Amino acid sequence: MQGIELESKITCPECGFSKVETMPTNACQWYYECEGCKALLKPLKGDCCVYCSYGTVKCPPIQEGSRCCNKS
Repeated sequence: MQGIELESKITCPECGFSKVETMPTNACQWYYECEGCKALLKPLKGDCCVYCSYGTVKCPPIQEGSRCCNKS
């Protein structure tokens, strides 16, 4: 996975809390619990995972130019 960035900073749309997380390379992350307010984040319509919706870096499959797990 040369050239693929694995860290993304997720920002909660509810409270603004941000945290840098390491993205999985073998699965999509459809849910993420904010450590600040405990809101359960889900991908926005049209996005494949929480990193694509709320992160500073898109998920590894999207970075590679392929489809993510739950997009058909």
